[in-house]
Amino acid sequence: MKMIISFHNDRISHIVKLAKPRARSQQGLFVIEGERELELALQQEYAIQELFYCPELSANNKFASHHLLTTEVSANVFKKMAYKEKPDGYLALAKMVKKELRDIKLSANPLVIILETVEKPGNLGAILRTAYAASVDAIIITDPQTDVYNPNVIRASMGHLFTNQVVVASITDTRKWLEQNKIKSYGATTKAKKYYHQANLKKPSAIVMGTEATGLSPKWLERLDYEIKIPMQAGIDSLNVSVSTAIITYEAARQRNFVDF
Repeated sequence: MKMIISFHNDRISHIVKLAKPRARSQQGLFVIEGERELELALQQEYAIQELFYCPELSANNKFASHHLLTTEVSANVFKKMAYKEKPDGYLALAKMVKKELRDIKLSANPLVIILETVEKPGNLGAILRTAYAASVDAIIITDPQTDVYNPNVIRASMGHLFTNQVVVASITDTRKWLEQNKIKSYGATTKAKKYYHQANLKKPSAIVMGTEATGLSPKWLERLDYEIKIPMQAGIDSLNVSVSTAIITYEAARQRNFVDF
């Protein structure tokens, strides 16, 4: 196998361009970096077009048994493609999977997270980790400001973008889907009168979260079944959205006696 050692190789340039959301959207392709992340993607049967492997960073190709189209690259070239500060020698080109609301498979007593206008890839990734850890059925994103295949989402989620059911949908379609599935919505807002731990999250529930800066939009606020808030001392009116989501999600799991763990 001939190793790529030039930064100017067309295939390397192609990978680098996929850092831009427009390129990912136009080509329907994205990059998976890291052994753990790639392993989770393969477990969920994501289609891998090509694996770029650096023998200088990992002595043995741990994915050889998967029989992927594999290209070896030098350490300098790999670091040109990589997003991580300490790359491990595995980077794959994969096809995007677009899920619709109708594709979501729900448990008997579903718990769903809905995110409106999520902006920071790191926050989205952290929420995906929480969702997997707390056995959440699905994550629905309305009016996103970052695409789910952003490399920083994958990195922050530690690959759990692939283990969760993640759907992008409009507020209107999401609300109809909630009604069809008899799921009540609990939106986090500082104007709520009830604290999150006072809400009955034992039944089919959707936790709806807005941005840290502006919270939920009027479009969501007027469609909520219930409003809830997290108690805080005077002088502060919001937490990081991934932290807030984790607090409420684990309260729901606690109320359900962690039955799905």
